[in-house]
Amino acid sequence: MNSFYLILGSEAALADRALTKLTAQLKDEKCEISTLFAADAIVGDIADALAPSLFSERRGLIIRDLQDLPEDSKDEVTRYLDSPDPTMTVVFVHKGGVKGKALLDAIKKLKPEIIACEPIKKEAEKEEFVRNLFLDLKRKATPGAITALVGALGNDLRELQSAIGQIAADAPAGTIDEVMIDKFHQGRVETTGFDVADATLDGNLPAALIALRSALETGTDPVMITSAIASSLRSLAKVSGANRGVKSFELAGQLGMAPWQIDKARRQLNRWTPAQIADAVGAIALADAQVKGAASDPIYALEKALTRIAQKG
Repeated sequence: MNSFYLILGSEAALADRALTKLTAQLKDEKCEISTLFAADAIVGDIADALAPSLFSERRGLIIRDLQDLPEDSKDEVTRYLDSPDPTMTVVFVHKGGVKGKALLDAIKKLKPEIIACEPIKKEAEKEEFVRNLFLDLKRKATPGAITALVGALGNDLRELQSAIGQIAADAPAGTIDEVMIDKFHQGRVETTGFDVADATLDGNLPAALIALRSALETGTDPVMITSAIASSLRSLAKVSGANRGVKSFELAGQLGMAPWQIDKARRQLNRWTPAQIADAVGAIALADAQVKGAASDPIYALEKALTRIAQKG
C-alpha cells in the first residue's frame, strides 16, 4: 500500500465506502490500525500515534475529520510529513472546503493517493455507485434494477446504502432484478418505513404512531413498514454481537453494513437486551403475517406490534 491516502470530499457515503475498503486492505497486510478523530485530539496524540514502532511492524493510522484538527496539533502532522515512517500508512479524511486548507496543501505536496468523495449529481455516476455497492456485498444487479433504485432513492446516497444492504440481505440468491426492486420499494421513495422503524426502536411510541399514520396516508404499503422494522432489528442483532471496542468502519465489511448504520444501531442498543430483541423479532414477524392477510384489521395489528416493540414487551 501507499504511505499516504487522502479521502477528500463532503459526500459521507462515498467516504464511508472508501474508508471501509482501505481498512480491509490494511487488515490484509496485517497492519495494526489506529483511528483518531481530529476534533478530539490533544497535544501529543498524533505524535504518539505516528512514533516509530519498536518492532518495525506494519501500522496504519486513520485521522478522521482532518479539517477539525486543533491548531496546536497541526505541527505534529507537518513534522511527520518531513520524515515519514516507511512502516506506517496514514489515511487522512477531510471533508473539503477552506477549513484546514494549509495542512491539506502540505499533505498534497507528498502526492498521496487521493480518493475523491464529492457529491454525486449525474444519474450515471449514481448508478455506478449503486452497482459498486452491490458488488461490495458480492451481489450483482441488472441495469434495470439499478436504474429503478436510483430513481426511487437517488437523492440520498446514504438512504441508497441502507436500501442496498437490506435488498442484498433479503433477496434470493442470484442476480437482483427490477422485479425485486419493485417488491422492496414499490417503485417509489420508501423512507417513511424507516422513519417508523427508527422511532419504534428508539422507544418513542407517540412519534412512531404519528409516522405510521403519515406513511399509510401517503400510500406506503404496511408490508414495507414491517420490512423496515425487521431490517432495523436485524441490524441491532448483528451489531449486538460485535465487539464495541472495534470501530464501525472496521466492522462494516464483516457485518455487511455501512459504518453509519453500525453507529446508529450502537446508539439504539443502549436500551435493548438480547431477550428484548428476540421478543421484538417475534412481534414483527407476527405483524408481518397479519398484514399479509392473517388479521381482519392489519393496521391495528401493526399498531399493536409497534406498541409492544417500543415499550419492549
